[in-house]
Amino acid sequence: MSKNINGLLCVLAAAALAHAPALQARATAEEVARLGKDLTCVGAERAGNADGSIPEWSGKWLGVPSHVDFKGTGNHPVNAYPDDKPLFVITADNMAQYAERLSDGQKALFEKYPKTFRMPVYQSRRDFRLPDFVCEVTRRNAAEAELVDDGEGVIATTGGILFPFPKSGLELLWTSSIFTFRPFSEELISDNAYVLADGKVNWGRVKSRNLAAHLAPDARWSTTDGRQSSFYLNETLLPERDKGEINTGVEFWNHKAKPRQSWRYDPGTRRVRQSPGYGFDMSFPGSGGSITVDEVRLFNGTPERYEWRIVGKRELYIPYNAYRLHSPAVKYAELIQPGHINPDHMRYELHRVWVLEAQLKEGFRHLYSKRVMYIDEDSWLMMMGENYDARGGLWRTSMMNYFYAYEANTWQAGVGLYHDLQSGTYLAFNLVNEQRNGYTLNTGKLSDKDFGPEAARRSGL
Repeated sequence: MSKNINGLLCVLAAAALAHAPALQARATAEEVARLGKDLTCVGAERAGNADGSIPEWSGKWLGVPSHVDFKGTGNHPVNAYPDDKPLFVITADNMAQYAERLSDGQKALFEKYPKTFRMPVYQSRRDFRLPDFVCEVTRRNAAEAELVDDGEGVIATTGGILFPFPKSGLELLWTSSIFTFRPFSEELISDNAYVLADGKVNWGRVKSRNLAAHLAPDARWSTTDGRQSSFYLNETLLPERDKGEINTGVEFWNHKAKPRQSWRYDPGTRRVRQSPGYGFDMSFPGSGGSITVDEVRLFNGTPERYEWRIVGKRELYIPYNAYRLHSPAVKYAELIQPGHINPDHMRYELHRVWVLEAQLKEGFRHLYSKRVMYIDEDSWLMMMGENYDARGGLWRTSMMNYFYAYEANTWQAGVGLYHDLQSGTYLAFNLVNEQRNGYTLNTGKLSDKDFGPEAARRSGL
């Protein structure tokens, strides 16, 4: 066999490997041994970056820091860094010098709104940590957890990070969207502002409650023991035409074996009907068609319609420590403006993120042909996303604004910002500034009886 043929075969073999699905491999003993040493106990790089713009992880705070006067759950979040000022502000005029640390979605927003979009960049902070039991479960999952049924199910222990050493796109997806460590219960009334290109605002309001009992401090469940993953119930309060509509459902640990079950209460007929196949690119209720069901918190539900791959890690300016954005001192009239939210109330920090990419599988349909998510290495939460249309053009770009919830010892999803780059509209989702209460978390008062068709019927009467 000639050298040329040998070389061709090597090239073809390499190409085949590049496009083959990644084989699942548990973390090695050497990898697991790094947890809590050069890596944090959940797998982030403890060290800062080369130029010091990302600091070393300190993890010095668990719960409420001594200098913070937080009155307890149900109150609006209190800023842990009240004296911080922006280090600099990125604008359309100077964005070129920061380009390698900007996402494609951020660049598109600068291009779309060159006169008004800007990014105030603050000192990067890595001061909060997760409870010790999260570290213990994470170590166990690193050695034992596995995906099953083509990546649509998982065998693992709850209460920790799933794959701190993700070997495939599906492992990273499960770790960052389906198996995150978040508050185990959540109750709130929030406002949604769907802002048209001309600045007109269509307002919505939703009463929500969510339960993921497996994340309670005393819960260490196996995903194979038959219990549910999580529950949700959303009741529409505004607009008036949809008032009283209720959507509720339950999630499981294996999307193939037990798909999401959901129901809808119609106040006009006073009947509860099952909603088969609820998810994917169905329009999320009350969003004006601006986001899909599986776009809430950037991605949720079964991964079955996409091929997932890890692109790598980057240093990016991402929304972080978003306390001010949820402050009752900031009124909606000041916050909501045409094109995008008032940038003065945003906080961006430089952090290392995992980049996860999804390509629509052949033979499957979805509004989005390609999706890109940026995942914070410290929290394993999706912070930003980009969604592409059928022609491959960047269509929508999104940002989640998290803050550390002192009462829950973890990060809480706050305002989601979903920008349509083609129409010039955006959705500010889960605003609480002008609500009497903020997020009510981890009270222990919710149970599975507060969800499902009977709960929807009771709530609607």
